[in-house]
Amino acid sequence: MSNPNVPTPHIQALEGEIAETILLPGDPLRAKYIADNFLEDVKQFNATRNMFGYTGTYKGKRVSVMGTGMGCPSIGIYSHELIHFYGCKNLIRVGTAGALSEKLKVRDMVFAMGACTTSNYVRLFGLPGDYSCIASYELLSKAVEEAKAKGLTYHVGNVLSSDMFYGPAKSVTGGMTWSDMGVLAVEMEAAALYSNAAAAGVNALCIVTISDSVVTGEATTAEERQTTFTNMMEVALSLA
Repeated sequence: MSNPNVPTPHIQALEGEIAETILLPGDPLRAKYIADNFLEDVKQFNATRNMFGYTGTYKGKRVSVMGTGMGCPSIGIYSHELIHFYGCKNLIRVGTAGALSEKLKVRDMVFAMGACTTSNYVRLFGLPGDYSCIASYELLSKAVEEAKAKGLTYHVGNVLSSDMFYGPAKSVTGGMTWSDMGVLAVEMEAAALYSNAAAAGVNALCIVTISDSVVTGEATTAEERQTTFTNMMEVALSLA
């Protein structure tokens, strides 16, 4: 029976055009870069709102990639539709993050075992407490093994999914910081992705590359963030 919910208001793909495993960069141009440089037999399935999506093969395995935009609400929409209307089972965010720990250097890779958040997204599920947003162990363990096999520099731990890219100039809380609690880096989407995946019983993992450091001030260029960080992309694609 065909799915009456597709195409959706945000994804123009027809039923069957999106693979069960999908990479989710925030930047739609990074999705295009991945499709152009890593996938074979590529077919574009989405251009609605210029949020480009593609399906192809990687080492003989079918895989898709699509941009999600920035922030929990945006990835929340796309991941919900991909899971519930297109049957995606393995959703892998690939993106950038800012280091909160001096242990992390620019261009290091982080596998987000868990995601703290300042967003209200998780609370909207109406749970009677605070939900811990965690990755799929199946995907996490595979990613770690792949990184080990490639001899890559990586870290596994907690990240912060923040609703604010530009934080307040001054903090007057006087309390503990995220880094005091061992949080490695800050990004903007993992908590929503993990929550949607958990609610649907599917797998999700967030893999980020450190693009800048709150601690040292070191940063990469916008062009480098869009078109490099190939180690992260290759590890993510190996999970298909």
